[in-house]
Amino acid sequence: MSNRNTVIGLLVVGLLFLTSNALYIVNEMERAVLLRLGRVVNSDVQTGIHFKMPFIEEVRKFDGRVLTVDAPAERFLTLEKKALIVDSFAKFMVENVETYYTATSGDQRRAEELLKQRINNGLRNEISRRTLHEVVSGERDELMESLVANLNLVADAELGVKVVDVRVKRIDLPPEVSQSVYNRMNTERDIEAKEHRAKGQEMAVGIIADADKQTSVILAEAYGDAETIRGDGDAQAANTYAQAFNRDKEFYAFYRSMSAYRKTFAEKGDILLLDPNSDFFKYLSNSKVN
Repeated sequence: MSNRNTVIGLLVVGLLFLTSNALYIVNEMERAVLLRLGRVVNSDVQTGIHFKMPFIEEVRKFDGRVLTVDAPAERFLTLEKKALIVDSFAKFMVENVETYYTATSGDQRRAEELLKQRINNGLRNEISRRTLHEVVSGERDELMESLVANLNLVADAELGVKVVDVRVKRIDLPPEVSQSVYNRMNTERDIEAKEHRAKGQEMAVGIIADADKQTSVILAEAYGDAETIRGDGDAQAANTYAQAFNRDKEFYAFYRSMSAYRKTFAEKGDILLLDPNSDFFKYLSNSKVN
């Protein structure tokens, strides 16, 4: 009885093993080929559950999503024979599964290396037909579109992949050129700064001169107005004195004499030698005022 159970168990295990080797699944993110004794019998297995002959047929699966390949920075020459260091990357996906498997044996790293070579060759050809300005800013989009179109002509036939897009991450000048370019740019900016400073100083001198002129004009006008006002005040004062003098000449003379006495004898140390009978002392010698 035990031997029978053992045989049944072995048969069940063998059946399960054969079933697991005969059953395979391809999901929506994968591409697959079916091989029979190493030869491709189904170049594009659809998504879903499938069966194969154990030990005779084999399934190779590949990533069917959009992949990224980062090409190393390379030195290229423009139409004017100016060197540039270009760092780029590309987006690609498996298009022809059979060609992809045949060209790369399903090795994604090998596919990326082969694609990097073609990207650099394409960049070299495109950049060599354009000037530095066109590569840097003028025709970069056109350059990328032309590069993608040319890559797809050979990528599908040789590698079985479709290049979705190629982009440039950075464009630099070679180190031996960068310093000289920096020095030239620094010199140009220094000259431009000096020109701006000179123009600023010229404008400052003009503004100061105009301000000084306006100051002189304002002060002259103010001085003229002050003199006019002072003259008018002196005239009004003289007219007031004249009117007061004409109203009571004797009182006005007396008032002026008292003011003169007050100012003359303000300091006790002052000495005056005058004739006592002079008109200066007439209000002191005669207490009666007519």
